[in-house]
Amino acid sequence: MWNPHRQSLIEKLEKVQKRATKLVINVTKLHYEERLRQLKLPTLKYRKIRGDMIELYKISAGKYDDNTTEWIRGKCIEKQHDTRSHRFTLLQSQVHCDMRKFNFSNRIIPIWNSLPDYVIAPPTTNTFKARLDKFWENQDVRYSWKADISFTGSRSKVELTID
Repeated sequence: MWNPHRQSLIEKLEKVQKRATKLVINVTKLHYEERLRQLKLPTLKYRKIRGDMIELYKISAGKYDDNTTEWIRGKCIEKQHDTRSHRFTLLQSQVHCDMRKFNFSNRIIPIWNSLPDYVIAPPTTNTFKARLDKFWENQDVRYSWKADISFTGSRSKVELTID
């Protein structure tokens, strides 16, 4: 999935949805964020992040051929569940150039590792989606494309920049 990291490209993509929401007669005069709230339509940025998490869940749950998801096995930390993370924690690779920094395998790991165990470990994909949506229901990025995913955990609140 193409996922631009430059702000200008993100704005261009979001403009498509922005124009489409203006076509809905009842919400035409509202600001973009308010139109999204009224229509219960998340930002494209939020939907891309959510889609990435769903794909990673499917990979970790063995829904894909092992040969195509071989890269993930080297990143998985085999350990018992503790209070700081979940049992499917992934190692973040150190990268020095933008080409790899914004690659799927690197951009998703901090977000994935920030999720609690009860979200990560459900038996089905639909249960994972429901728990993820519930866990992220108050995220600013849901209706504000300029916001970023933020998360709290056993550590202090961390702001994660995805752009």
